[in-house]
Amino acid sequence: MSELLPIEIIKPVIEQDSFRSVLPCAEKVDGMIFAVAACPDIPMPEQWMPWLIQSGASRLVDSDVDILADTLMNGLRSHLDYMRQGRIALPPYCYCVDAIESNDDTKRPSDALSQWLTGLLYVHKNVESVWQNAWQQAEKKERNAETGSSEPPEARLTRCLKMFSTLANIELAYQQRRVEQVAQLSENLPLLIQQLPALLKDYTNLAGDLACALPNQFETFSKSTENKATDNQS
Repeated sequence: MSELLPIEIIKPVIEQDSFRSVLPCAEKVDGMIFAVAACPDIPMPEQWMPWLIQSGASRLVDSDVDILADTLMNGLRSHLDYMRQGRIALPPYCYCVDAIESNDDTKRPSDALSQWLTGLLYVHKNVESVWQNAWQQAEKKERNAETGSSEPPEARLTRCLKMFSTLANIELAYQQRRVEQVAQLSENLPLLIQQLPALLKDYTNLAGDLACALPNQFETFSKSTENKATDNQS
């Protein structure tokens, strides 16, 4: 039996009628959870779970809230497991050949990929202060020079975020370019999408490098989930 991707864990639940009006699409939710898992210091569930709620007008009963919380935590655990193994759990259909759509004379990433990256960028913006704090702590301990890369960490992160932003909103990227640059970007789009898994890997590697200056995030995560399980049993 093949290993489930995080999105395969969360999708059957969040696409139920009781959650459709409350949450974004499964791809956006999965991208958001990925960014939470990749944060140098993972925020607590009560901080990041509300970021996923897109409609305050919708109300969930207590049983639905419990189901949703368990599902999101399972998705987070799955992403963390992939990251511990040095793997990226980007849904394959997001970056395969079929993930490119043609419109007039330009190509576009699929809506699924755009949504996934939009979710990632939304959470990254919310945890920017965490990244900055980790950066400051790493600089104090002089561990920023131990990243295993000759390229400055700032350049690595900037390149990753620039690529994520371009593929998340290709229309804006086209609008910001001259005609000849639009044609070049459209032509290179398949290659850019093929490079996405490697950039996501560098994004998580950089977060791991910065996390060295902070308390062990995986240990903290394990303790918090163990406490949650104990509370549910009592």
